[in-house]
Amino acid sequence: MNNLKQQYNDKYAQELTREFGIKNKMATPKGLKVVVNMGIGEATKNKEVVKTASEDMAIITGQKPSVRAAKLSIAGFGIRAGMPVGLKVTLRGEKMYAFLQKLFAIALPRLRDFRGVSLKSFDKNGNYTLGIEEHTIFPEIDMNQSTPRGMEVTIVTNTENKEEAQKLLEYLGMPFEKEE
Repeated sequence: MNNLKQQYNDKYAQELTREFGIKNKMATPKGLKVVVNMGIGEATKNKEVVKTASEDMAIITGQKPSVRAAKLSIAGFGIRAGMPVGLKVTLRGEKMYAFLQKLFAIALPRLRDFRGVSLKSFDKNGNYTLGIEEHTIFPEIDMNQSTPRGMEVTIVTNTENKEEAQKLLEYLGMPFEKEE
């Protein structure tokens, strides 16, 4: 696999600059960070869930996740303030590009009946959020050893424009669904 960051710097940055008529090199669309979240609500009943989910997420992202605690007590869900309810990893630089390359080229195509990711998941600031139903689509995770959990991947860009962000992600290899 070619290094995605190297490809961006050598080829895609110049194409984006030319395509959108950007005069300042610093205004070229680029990925700033990738934030990966995983909910572990069942940790209220089983303390081992935090450890196993944390290990899985560390294997997937290459970085140890931080445990996110509940801010409020909610009796209906059996949650008290301070209990672990989620895991979060923020990836930047080389780790971000390595994760994106693995996500776009290996993990997403492993989804059953995959026809591309939605074009409607951009926010007004050009950031893209993708929900993954099972983290077991990543090849490093052994399906027999792990309980499938959902993940949320947010790709944060420096652009305020949806079109620029979409073109950036297309160049990086994100498999968008084809418009009919």
